[in-house]
Amino acid sequence: MSRILAIDYGNKRCGIAVTDPLQIIASPLEMVRSHLLLDFLKSYFIKEVVECVVLGYPKDTLNRDTDSTRHVEAFAKHFSKSFPDMKLILEDERFTSKMALQSMIASGTTKAQRKEKGNIDIVSATIILQSYLERKSNGFG
Repeated sequence: MSRILAIDYGNKRCGIAVTDPLQIIASPLEMVRSHLLLDFLKSYFIKEVVECVVLGYPKDTLNRDTDSTRHVEAFAKHFSKSFPDMKLILEDERFTSKMALQSMIASGTTKAQRKEKGNIDIVSATIILQSYLERKSNGFG
């Protein structure tokens, strides 16, 4: 089988998460600087079979665009041009950063580890991917 990869896209850095080959478990992979993301993905797609990419899509609580929405949409266009055969799925990412921080606190990470924003991005990507997997398993993916 193949993996599913998720991206929590940001202007400076992106959190990356992937599933296992059976697409059961979402796991953090790494943080990648935004300007290096397409190169990272090219390399990763050569090494691993990826079924689709789930991209966190920012909206506010009233389902309106946020300041980050246009940046994510621009990246989605670049991604589709670079990887025309790869399915790209936009996944609601509301509250994932807050959930990631709470998850890190609950798991006992230190304050210094939580201040490292790359760590929150990676956990956020994992939450985005887990959310997609749950929707998919319920027939909505």
